[in-house]
Amino acid sequence: MSFESAIEYFSILGGSRQSAELDYFESLDAMVTSNFVYHFSTFQQMVSPSYLLENPYRDVLVAVARGDGKYYTVLRKAKLSEQTGERIVTELVEMGVLYIEASREQPLKTHPKHKLKKALRSYRIQDKLRFHAPFMRFWFGFVAPYAHALSLGQGERFMENFRNHYERLRTLVFEQLCDAFLTDYFARKDTPLLSHGSYWNRHSEFDILAVTADKKVVLGECKYKDRKVCKNELNKLKAKAEQSGIRADIFALFSKDGFSNELLGMQSEQLLLFDLGDLQRLCE
Repeated sequence: MSFESAIEYFSILGGSRQSAELDYFESLDAMVTSNFVYHFSTFQQMVSPSYLLENPYRDVLVAVARGDGKYYTVLRKAKLSEQTGERIVTELVEMGVLYIEASREQPLKTHPKHKLKKALRSYRIQDKLRFHAPFMRFWFGFVAPYAHALSLGQGERFMENFRNHYERLRTLVFEQLCDAFLTDYFARKDTPLLSHGSYWNRHSEFDILAVTADKKVVLGECKYKDRKVCKNELNKLKAKAEQSGIRADIFALFSKDGFSNELLGMQSEQLLLFDLGDLQRLCE
């Protein structure tokens, strides 16, 4: 299959613990229908251990899959106390279902005598919870909320939700591929990355923030859209960086469908542009 198709299939089935018979010539929509509507019970058995399908585990996993993954936001959405929620999360991490992506945001209060503005006193830096396997993220983000209807063979609402929101599944996989590619790219240039990954603070979120061995800050934006990325995306990234107080030395844009001629003409050591063809090198 094409590299693009591989990304889409992986965003749904990646990391599933049992093999599944697939027809790679059918559309993604048809694949999801034939497997998760017509053979719902078969795929439900792939969720292991089975008690993850019950509360409170189910509520935590659904909250992670359907939100931004921020630790205490997840516990609030799952309607759990912090003590109970932290115990459940610890168990899920030890089982290898979730992992914690640590926040790299600097504390607002830098000295014990430093007084914060009233509006900032309740602000809390949060780590993020992530799924190890895309299959589990897909299950709890898309399948679990419609499990009862699917068990009865009723898949209309499930498929409608899938068609409306599937993009966020493949977008995260694309962002992770871009991060891996950027790590390889700078390693080949003998300036390995000291840190990398997504970054968030109280102002905004960034797909990638990396720091090279020579202390240059790289900000990356990943667009998995069926259209070319234009200069406006670069301008928006620069504006977010300014709002967040981040001084970027290099901007890196990743696009599924290429770039406008204007952006292509701006390529330099300070503006890196990569498309699916570049990322495919990771698989060679």
